[in-house]
Amino acid sequence: MLNWSELLEPIAAWFRSLRLPEPIIHWGHPLMMAIVVFVMGSFVGLAGWRGRLVEDQDGAIKSRSEHRKLAPWLFFFLAAGYTGGVLSLVMQHQPILESPHFFTGSIVLLLLLINAAISLSGFLGNKAILRTIHAYLGSTALSILFLHALLGFKLGTSF
Repeated sequence: MLNWSELLEPIAAWFRSLRLPEPIIHWGHPLMMAIVVFVMGSFVGLAGWRGRLVEDQDGAIKSRSEHRKLAPWLFFFLAAGYTGGVLSLVMQHQPILESPHFFTGSIVLLLLLINAAISLSGFLGNKAILRTIHAYLGSTALSILFLHALLGFKLGTSF
């Protein structure tokens, strides 16, 4: 079985050589990701729902446009944060595949990849059912991200 900690150790050692303060190594990932999840994630989710529910056509178009522009960036920052979080654990000599925090992060990225595929497919000809699945799948991912944050805080205070 592949040992991810051993594989990532050379990268972690390089970052350790920078002699970053311990609080940055320990709490940098949670702080940055809290901003991404609670600010950007909430905005992207709300913009998506506003695009579906607002009766004002101009407002709905504006919300869908904001959602369409920012959702890929949200995914990018979440994927980068996922990578940074795993690397932070390796830097701190902590196990990476054992916490619920790791698994909720993995599930969120998988759900968002599925959602991206649905969106990039053009909702297979703008099918209403796929738009509904997209909305609820994104909301589920965002809800899991809030749980993920709580699990991350618990993990961060455990070592």
